[in-house]
Amino acid sequence: MSENQAEEAYQQQVRRDLPRNFAVHLVHGLLGQTGFRLVNTPTFVPAYILLLSGGSDFAVGLAMSLQALGSAITPMLSSSLVGHRTRVLPVGFWTGAAMRVCVLGLALAGFFLSGSRALYAAIACLGLFGVFAGMQTVIFQVLLSKVIPVGNRGKLTGLRNFLAGITTAIVAWYGGVYLVGSPPTATGYAWVFLIAFILTSTGLLFLALVREPQPPTVATQQNLLQQLGGLPEFLRGDPEFTRFIIARALTTMGRMALPFYILYAGQHIGLSGQTLAILTIAFTLAATLSNLVWGSLADRHGFRLGFLLSVMLWIAATLALLITREYWAVVAIFIAVGAAQEGFRTATINMTLEFGHRDQLALRLGIATSSAEAAGALAPLLGGILATTLGYGAVFLSATAFLTLGGLVLLLWVREPRYSTSAG
Repeated sequence: MSENQAEEAYQQQVRRDLPRNFAVHLVHGLLGQTGFRLVNTPTFVPAYILLLSGGSDFAVGLAMSLQALGSAITPMLSSSLVGHRTRVLPVGFWTGAAMRVCVLGLALAGFFLSGSRALYAAIACLGLFGVFAGMQTVIFQVLLSKVIPVGNRGKLTGLRNFLAGITTAIVAWYGGVYLVGSPPTATGYAWVFLIAFILTSTGLLFLALVREPQPPTVATQQNLLQQLGGLPEFLRGDPEFTRFIIARALTTMGRMALPFYILYAGQHIGLSGQTLAILTIAFTLAATLSNLVWGSLADRHGFRLGFLLSVMLWIAATLALLITREYWAVVAIFIAVGAAQEGFRTATINMTLEFGHRDQLALRLGIATSSAEAAGALAPLLGGILATTLGYGAVFLSATAFLTLGGLVLLLWVREPRYSTSAG
């Protein structure tokens, strides 16, 4: 069979299995994202760490920084593990299971430990969660790119995140009002994380139903040191992609403000379980509803426009939090931040998929994820230092500066990859 015939057979299998794989990814995403949003949404975990640490902003920043650091150091390793494989799903099951064990560890720390031991255990679980999350990001995006054609990814992303947002809002309300309670307790947070573990574990099981095609060509196998040694040449050969990862890393520095939105708001409107529930619902429902817009926008115009609009919304929301402290204004700001975060996340992941050739996808994902998460590791640590020494205002203004700089780099020097390069 010629190379062209092999490629056509591969594409035919992708189209033939699309309804099944679309449905499986939808269910997996619904359950997995519901659980992981309870961990990643900047409400429950920062408040949990603040409680365990006795009110330390630095401890919150450190915990978020270690989680992001874990996500920064493993994507390139993941790329070297799967870039040469015709099937990546078996590796994905191992990393996915490890992530879920870390979520279970967060719950067990709240149930069975107290004081500094609970704090150290929770921070360790968040760091390990980041390690395996960094690996999973590469593996599952490679899998997604193989089974879902580019023209259907916006639709899948929008629908999956819409449904996950609805269920997250329901679970967050129940967890905040009936489990965390007022005043919040470590055991209450632990129940929330146990629910997250159950949901994400159920979602992982559905991936066994995926029909993963074997592409006609894959990248040459390289170990981690070989990949790292070849990075300068790879980046020089694709300047458009290089400028994109710079823009993404600069903008990711804006995450320094995320864990402190809820802590700043809590100073003025209180930090009860009900407040956590309302703000989590506002954040997740905004992401949910906006996904329909982001996905539709991306299918028509590409993800670059979504990147730029989400950054503008993120800047506006951050500045607004410095101006107003009314309860419902804070809720509105969390709505804006939730929509902006989801637009930014969706745009950056999918733009990465559309640069270059399919054979280098795992490497591109590894580079983009590592660079962004390295910035994400530095950002909350810097935020914690600024919050402790200069106050929350300095955190929010610094975040805004990075968001502006990253948006300008993308606007001025990065074209829409869907129309300027050959996607795999």
